[in-house]
Amino acid sequence: MECFAVMDTTHIPATCDLCDAHKGDGSGAFRVLPPVFRDFGAVRRFAGPVATVKCFEDNTPVKAAVESAGEGRVLVVDGGASLRRALLGGNLGAAAARNGWAGVVIDGCVRDVAELAACAVGIRALASMPLPTERQAPGQRDVAVQVQGVWVRPGDWLYADEDGMVVSAERLG
Repeated sequence: MECFAVMDTTHIPATCDLCDAHKGDGSGAFRVLPPVFRDFGAVRRFAGPVATVKCFEDNTPVKAAVESAGEGRVLVVDGGASLRRALLGGNLGAAAARNGWAGVVIDGCVRDVAELAACAVGIRALASMPLPTERQAPGQRDVAVQVQGVWVRPGDWLYADEDGMVVSAERLG
């Protein structure tokens, strides 16, 4: 497994500042993800346009996504909040870093926690689980997904830092 040096993330607006600026938004264009995610990657603050994957206990579409060019995007994975199988491990975390993904947010689990901690990519998930996935269903890419009850769509912008994660229909800051 191979990971790279942590990139400069000082240009990313703080989620608290974004929430202060958009706290009165009633349109649904600005959304806050619940505080149930843990940090696993070396990058704590990340942002970018969203690409999505929807899968359940089969990481085939996650693997395909992180092995493609990330171009500074954030991969948001609707894993059905499953705590039974890990959708991302050290090899895929390294692929995400190598291929230019800004972050990966998984409504589900990861594994190889020590390896993920060395990867220069933001990684958030619900928990760690050593059990890998089974190939059973191909999943979907680039569809609207629900993550902990919050809708996230391809092309939205996700901002993450030590205080939490927010999603916007447009680029902010």
